[in-house]
Amino acid sequence: MGPTATDTATGTPPRFRTFTEDDRLPEPLPEPTRDEMRLEIVMAALSDPLRLFIVRKLLLEAERIDHPCGWFGLDRPKSSLTHHFRTLRDAGLIRQRQYGLTRGNQLRVEDLEARFPGLLRLIADWRPHA
Repeated sequence: MGPTATDTATGTPPRFRTFTEDDRLPEPLPEPTRDEMRLEIVMAALSDPLRLFIVRKLLLEAERIDHPCGWFGLDRPKSSLTHHFRTLRDAGLIRQRQYGLTRGNQLRVEDLEARFPGLLRLIADWRPHA
């Protein structure tokens, strides 16, 4: 289980896990820079529960730098998932890299924390509707 919005032992905000990129990784697909990220676009992307689930899973359960779409365990048509991941990338929430026929997905933790302090803590505390 990953961090929650506040460490109950210390009462301090968590440090979310990040991964070091290296020169051997493919170049990221086009994405907004940190300064180009806009709150209304980020919030619109997060307004869909499926996309919020994707971001939360990357935030709390990421095991490596990039995760393929299959890692999320989503039972949706490929065209639907392509749309959702593209929306997240266009908003600046995730970084995607092409590995042959597969795209790897990474949450832009450092950029999101710098641009929208506290947003990731809110996402960590969110629970999907039962």
